[in-house]
Amino acid sequence: MISSQTILYYIYNIFSLFHINHLSLPQTIFVFYIKNLFAFLGMALKLRSLFSRSEGSFKEKSENLVKSSRMSVREEDGIDNIGSKFTPLSAVADAFDELCARVNDDSFDGDLDLKSFCDACSLVSVLFGCLGTAFKFAELEYCSKVGGLKGAVKTHLTLNRIIDYDIKQETVRTAGSLSRQLRRVRQGIDLIATLFQNFLSSDDPSLKEAASSAYAKTCAPYHTWAVRTAVSAGMYALPTREQLLLKLNETHESAEREMKRFIKASTPIIEYIDKLYTVRNISLDW
Repeated sequence: MISSQTILYYIYNIFSLFHINHLSLPQTIFVFYIKNLFAFLGMALKLRSLFSRSEGSFKEKSENLVKSSRMSVREEDGIDNIGSKFTPLSAVADAFDELCARVNDDSFDGDLDLKSFCDACSLVSVLFGCLGTAFKFAELEYCSKVGGLKGAVKTHLTLNRIIDYDIKQETVRTAGSLSRQLRRVRQGIDLIATLFQNFLSSDDPSLKEAASSAYAKTCAPYHTWAVRTAVSAGMYALPTREQLLLKLNETHESAEREMKRFIKASTPIIEYIDKLYTVRNISLDW
């Protein structure tokens, strides 16, 4: 949900711009910023109720999946589960470890089943929720797209069938198509993996640079101006490094271990999804 603190931040900026304008800011630039700040403020207030209605059911299901996720991969990897915490982050790492093992198995036929993929991707939504307002737009889009794919599990069974169906219908890039939803889910996975990479490569207590860089690289090129503006503004409301660890229920050491596991396991999945398009001569610039 967009917090009152974030809304007050924009009101403060509006008054700051009045002061700047009095001193030196050209009137045309001042009017541009004032209009857009008020436009965003109005959009934030309208979307606030939308977020509160939509996030509950999907997040509850995702959290239930976290609780019920299997521990087999952790045991195979030699990670001692006795006395160790089972957290949202470890659940995501486990799920993507399993997907990665399937894709890398010598007997893999190149066709990943849709249900297993959706179950793993559903867990990622919990991680988005830990990032607060800044990634609320990305979270909402991600959850919507995963939900769309889950709705097609019984009719499309595998990821290959999704794209083949849309090719026949000539709807691969059409808004709402399953192929387009799969692309957006893939970008969401990449966003979290890139954010984790940035997190691990810096000791900065603020997440603003790590998150801004991750968003700019993975999702910004495909979002509208309004969404990019909202995300950029929301970066000021990101949790600190310590607050994120607290939300994830991780220590510095455990977070590093689980983030590295997710990064390593998600990379082959991202590459696999990209290949589903490129082998069919479908570009990835959308």
